[in-house]
Amino acid sequence: MAFPAPVLERAADIELVAFDVDGVLTDGKLYYSDDGRELKAFHVQDGAALKLLLSHGIVVAIITGRSSSIVTRRADELGIAHVYQGVADKAAVLAALAETVGTTLERAAYVGDDLPDLGVFSRAGMAISVPNAHPAAAAAADYVTLAPGGAGAAREIAQLFLEARGEWPYG
Repeated sequence: MAFPAPVLERAADIELVAFDVDGVLTDGKLYYSDDGRELKAFHVQDGAALKLLLSHGIVVAIITGRSSSIVTRRADELGIAHVYQGVADKAAVLAALAETVGTTLERAAYVGDDLPDLGVFSRAGMAISVPNAHPAAAAAADYVTLAPGGAGAAREIAQLFLEARGEWPYG
């Protein structure tokens, strides 16, 4: 995949990447069973990519406005230690997390897809969206993935960050 040079340049300094869930790590649809249980589908390639980021020393976090035990389970499976659910002010959480892990907002990226993500987009060093995003989110992003949310967007983002560092292990 050929990423634009300015995007690679900006991505090279990222030390922390935080992801929204619905619409980014999932397709954005909410599924409910007859007994009221919520279901979400995650793409296996995205999970492998998040683990790859972690193995290369990039801090991975989840910051989402909704709360779900499914998100907790998925984060545990992938080894993501920084999980913030039910968040109203995503920018404040990202700022506090950056400080906690010893980096700055300029070295933090946020991946989102909707209007509640605009506040964090304006504060993060790199704002990334997906093609299925609200038009305002896509317009505010520094990069919009080719792969949709829930269908390889996180894998594409992992490749972006690791290529920018010269650490993409697959050619």
